Amino acid sequence: MVYAAVATGLSRIEDGDGDALNAVRGKKVGLVAHPASVTAKFTHARHVLHSAGAKIEVLFGPEHGYGGEAQDMIGVTEARDPATGAVIRSLYGATEAELSPRREWLDGLDAVLIDLQDVGARYYTFVWTAALVMKAAAQCGVKTIVLDRPNPLGGTAIEGAPQRPGYRSFVGLYDVSVRHGLTIGEICTMVRALEALDESCLDVVRMQGWTRKMMWSDTKLPWILPSPNMPTPDTTLVYPGGCLIEATNLSEGRGTTRPFEIIGAPFVDGDKLASRVHAPGCQLRALTFSPTFHKHARTICGGVQVHVTDATAIQSYPLYLKLIAEMHQASNGKFAWRTEEYEYVTDRLAIDLLTGGPEFRVAVESGVGLDAVLGAEEDGARRFNETRQQFLLYR
Repeated sequence: MVYAAVATGLSRIEDGDGDALNAVRGKKVGLVAHPASVTAKFTHARHVLHSAGAKIEVLFGPEHGYGGEAQDMIGVTEARDPATGAVIRSLYGATEAELSPRREWLDGLDAVLIDLQDVGARYYTFVWTAALVMKAAAQCGVKTIVLDRPNPLGGTAIEGAPQRPGYRSFVGLYDVSVRHGLTIGEICTMVRALEALDESCLDVVRMQGWTRKMMWSDTKLPWILPSPNMPTPDTTLVYPGGCLIEATNLSEGRGTTRPFEIIGAPFVDGDKLASRVHAPGCQLRALTFSPTFHKHARTICGGVQVHVTDATAIQSYPLYLKLIAEMHQASNGKFAWRTEEYEYVTDRLAIDLLTGGPEFRVAVESGVGLDAVLGAEEDGARRFNETRQQFLLYR
């Protein structure tokens, strides 16, 4: 017997909830999904919707693909679902224009259903795929139905300021905090309001049993990898900070079994790093590691593993800002920022896109310390917390 404290939007359909069933029964739909689009009984959304009487005309895959096979920033091509025969359209290709569905892909649909497990950080792109799908569908007169899911980081804690003007991208299409504390249904509700879309363009099949104070473990739901490098709920807890390592020549642990928790490089002294950086809710342990692929593949690196000791206390965004600053200072010039194209952007550095502006990078390069930056991040988080109240679906 499967017990979960929370019923997701998809689980409500599987359980025969009348209101949830009425949202999909008899409709021709497109489904935006990935491997984590399952119920507590591990039934995938495409099977649940078929059993509920919906006719799936097309499947859409976000970054990493419908099947979740692709690594980060790897374009995904069209395929066909062997189980249903439905065409799988990619919403993550070689160009920014390929992030939105084409009009002809939506023709004849009654609705587009979105069932994606997010991880609660601004740069995790699934929420922006949902927003782009909703905007495209609204232009075609097609309703968007979000089958809502928990934010694994809870719905109360906020970290980091929203982006400053000029720093929107696919790792932040709208101005939200790094750790935003919103569900994917709430993000879409926010975007609908900001874009002044008709209210009828969006329905959210809300969860039952979820409260904002819940962390993932409280939901009793199984954790399914929503992307190849998000293996455990602990990964989600460090990701708001850990993703920043992508914007450097440091390894973010891709090619290890604990990505984003394990970080470092051949020039990093893990013992010194662990002794100099401290933060609540976690313990830094010095280690050496050798990634099997990605940055510094098959090279011995020094670094640390961030062990989460209290999921309710850890704030990974300021922690990793401090870690990056420390590794930059101690590298003897070996540290470098990523300068290659990042999520379709070539004219701004990846670190500036991720942090929402140049302030952190400038402070690190000048060696002035992070006090002013961290204070501004906290102020921005407080302001965003006030702004987001109008979009909350769960109180």
